[in-house]
Amino acid sequence: MAQPQEMQMQNNQKSSKRAAVDKNQTVIFAVVAIASVVVVVSLMIAKGLWSQSSYLGKVADKKEAAVKQLEENKVAVSSLTQAYEQFNEQSPNLLGGTPDGTGPRDGTNSTLILDALPNTYDFPALASSLEKLLVGYTIESIGGNDDSLAQANAAVGMPVEMPFSFDVSTSYDGFKQLLDTFNKSIRPFNIVRLELTGVNTNLQVGVEAKSYYQPDTGMQITSEVVQ
Repeated sequence: MAQPQEMQMQNNQKSSKRAAVDKNQTVIFAVVAIASVVVVVSLMIAKGLWSQSSYLGKVADKKEAAVKQLEENKVAVSSLTQAYEQFNEQSPNLLGGTPDGTGPRDGTNSTLILDALPNTYDFPALASSLEKLLVGYTIESIGGNDDSLAQANAAVGMPVEMPFSFDVSTSYDGFKQLLDTFNKSIRPFNIVRLELTGVNTNLQVGVEAKSYYQPDTGMQITSEVVQ
C-alpha cells in the first residue's frame, strides 16, 4: 500500500510544479504584453512630440525671418524717404522746368510722372491735358470712351488703354506742329486714325488715339501656411 501512496505524492508534486510553471509563464506573458504596449505608446508619443517640435521649429524660423525682414525694411524706410524727397524736389526737374513753377514743363517729378502715366482712369484730366496741347488751335470737339471691359480685364500692373478723339481746325504747318507736339509730350499717345479734309490754309483734322494709365498694385500682405 505504501507504493501507491508514494506514486500519488509524486504525481501531486509534478502537478504542483506544472501549475507553478504555467503561472510563471502567464505572468511573463502578461509582463511582456504590457511592456510591448508601453513601448508602442511611448514610441507614438515620442513621434508626436518630435513632429510637434519640428513644426514649432519651422514656425520659429519663419517668424525670425519675418522679423529680420521687418527690421531691414524699417532701416530702408528712412533712406528711401530721403531719396524720394531729393528726387521729387530736384531742380531742374526731369523736363528741365522748376518744381514750383506753373509752366507746361514745371512741377515736381512725382507730378510729372503721374501726369505721364496716371494710376486711375480720369478722362477730365486727360481732356485738360489735351486742351493744353491744343492751345493755338480751333478745337471743334474732344471725346473719350470709358472702356470698362478693358479696365476689368487689365492685368495687374500693366498699362490700360484710354481711347479718345478730337477734331481741330488749323493750317498744314499747324498740323505738322501738332504732330510734333504730341510726339514730344511726356504723356504717351498712340494715334490710331488720322483724317484730313480741306485745303492747306484751312485743314480739318480728325484724330482717334489712345493714351494710357497704369493701376497701382498697392502693398500686398500675404500669409504662409507652415507645413
